[in-house]
Amino acid sequence: MTPTQDGPNAPQVSPGSTIPPEELDRMTDDIISALKTVYDPEIPSDIYELGLIYRVDIDDDRNVVIDMTLTAPGCPVAGEMPGWVENAVASVQGVQSVKVNMVFDPPWDQSRMSDEARVALDMW
Repeated sequence: MTPTQDGPNAPQVSPGSTIPPEELDRMTDDIISALKTVYDPEIPSDIYELGLIYRVDIDDDRNVVIDMTLTAPGCPVAGEMPGWVENAVASVQGVQSVKVNMVFDPPWDQSRMSDEARVALDMW
């Protein structure tokens, strides 16, 4: 599936960004692709499709801030997953730095999952 900038998890850009639109579109697609390479080891769907990414912000200096959550606060990889996300997004061409914030408000629930994740998890 080709990454899309639509949907509840689409990266946001500060209003009036000075990044050229073509570069911003490429970076956005590449960031989504990078996020889709990170999986919770216990769930056969990537964190983007699961709806664990709450916010992606790209500033004019190409620094990326990501707010993400977990399916449960006691997730066994809670300490490792932010590093996986940071490493994946840091590999995107043009990204200067990445900061990952773990948030639990609002709590994650299954309504945040994409149709792709629902199919993968047989949750219809």
